[in-house]
Amino acid sequence: MMDRSQAWEILNEYTKNPALIRHAQCVEASMVFYARLFDEDESLWGLAGLLHDFDYERWPDPADHTHEGAKILRAGGCDEEVIGAIMSHTPWNLEDFPRDRPIRKTLFAVDELSGFIYAAALVRPSQLAGMTSKSVIKKLKQRSFAAAVSREDIHEGAQLLGIPLPEHVTHCISAIQSIAADIGLETLITVQVRFTVTCCAT
Repeated sequence: MMDRSQAWEILNEYTKNPALIRHAQCVEASMVFYARLFDEDESLWGLAGLLHDFDYERWPDPADHTHEGAKILRAGGCDEEVIGAIMSHTPWNLEDFPRDRPIRKTLFAVDELSGFIYAAALVRPSQLAGMTSKSVIKKLKQRSFAAAVSREDIHEGAQLLGIPLPEHVTHCISAIQSIAADIGLETLITVQVRFTVTCCAT
């Protein structure tokens, strides 16, 4: 069976764009968060998040994206539950891979939102530190910001999970904050905490 280290190697073999790798990490973190919340298999859910777009850079066309990746993952011994979730996160595979189980619903629900949260963090002075669902939802209403992100998918994802959007956003923020160091956002969080402590001490 494929483990996380093997999945990381595959991701980096087929994905060279650092932004896409960071996105994969953000989605992985959100999937692990929800696996814990739902008492599901964290390893399987994490792999689905980490690998959901690993073939996109090489095969971006709908006819190939996820299909080419599935071949590689099966050859590498990846669990079919992970592959099915990855296939289901794109609209062109829904007939064969419907979003009819928790791992599939969750991957779809956290994909666009995780990317949006990361984008929103990059334009905040404190980045992830102190980020709230209210600020993220406010950004969602600005159609010109991160315009490529589907607001419709974000809302539909929350509905699929049966979780109010503000709560869903809060979950994903918490998940991504937990990997701040891995995605290059720890420095500003650390600086803000030290600044706060220094100010309180004076």
